[in-house]
Amino acid sequence: MGTWMDGAFISGVLVSIVTISIQAMATLVVIKAVRYAARHLSGRRKVEALVIVMAASGTLLTIAHLVEVMVWALLYSVTGATEPDNVYYFAFVNFTTLGYGDLIPAHPWRILGPMTAANGMLLFGWSTAVLFAVLSRSIAHLRLR
Repeated sequence: MGTWMDGAFISGVLVSIVTISIQAMATLVVIKAVRYAARHLSGRRKVEALVIVMAASGTLLTIAHLVEVMVWALLYSVTGATEPDNVYYFAFVNFTTLGYGDLIPAHPWRILGPMTAANGMLLFGWSTAVLFAVLSRSIAHLRLR
């Protein structure tokens, strides 16, 4: 196989597995937090309870994404794929699929950019699904209609 299948591709797959694991753990924390809130916020006003649940869920998932970007940045740093001062920025730009194009990784590591973007799309979609599920269940539980 070509050189893109060497360390860069395998590294990208391994980091994707790590970030997916982080997302899975964050999802479990959100589920546990929502269950806890359902038991303990029932005495509050419905809108207040919904705001608390959604804000906590969104915050936890945002923190998970920031950690996931850090994992990609660590890979960029270890491999020397981009300048040390720009690894987090570069990882974030790729993870969010923003892709300014102002930084280009070193040639042997170029496959990491699209792999980071694909991973970010998957994980943002996952977070969107989790938030939608939390909102739907919260509305049903609180009988907001």
